[in-house]
Amino acid sequence: GDKMDNYTPSATPITVLKGVDTIVGTGDTVKAGDTITADYVGALAATGQVFDASAKHGGPISFPLSGVIAGWSQGIPGMKVGGARRLYIPASLAYRTQGNQGIPANSDLVFDVTVTKIGK
Repeated sequence: GDKMDNYTPSATPITVLKGVDTIVGTGDTVKAGDTITADYVGALAATGQVFDASAKHGGPISFPLSGVIAGWSQGIPGMKVGGARRLYIPASLAYRTQGNQGIPANSDLVFDVTVTKIGK
């Protein structure tokens, strides 16, 4: 299967949410609770295995930051439209013990998120 680009898998657990801007946007700044439209790729931190990507769903996806995993609702605000950020998300801020499709329980996750606009 696909591996995340420019990512070296690590067996070391992610203990705190970390965001690294790979592109700093020039548009408006995302605020907590905004609805945004974004492209993303999500991978398992331990293996780099991609489990989901917006491209699989036809392109950027709109969602309210109040309705996503805590790693996103906490990690995306402060981004600007046009910006890209790599989020390193501990399992406690993701799907915890229940896991999700393609995501084992207690998995730390890595997401590349590009904000294309604020609003749907």
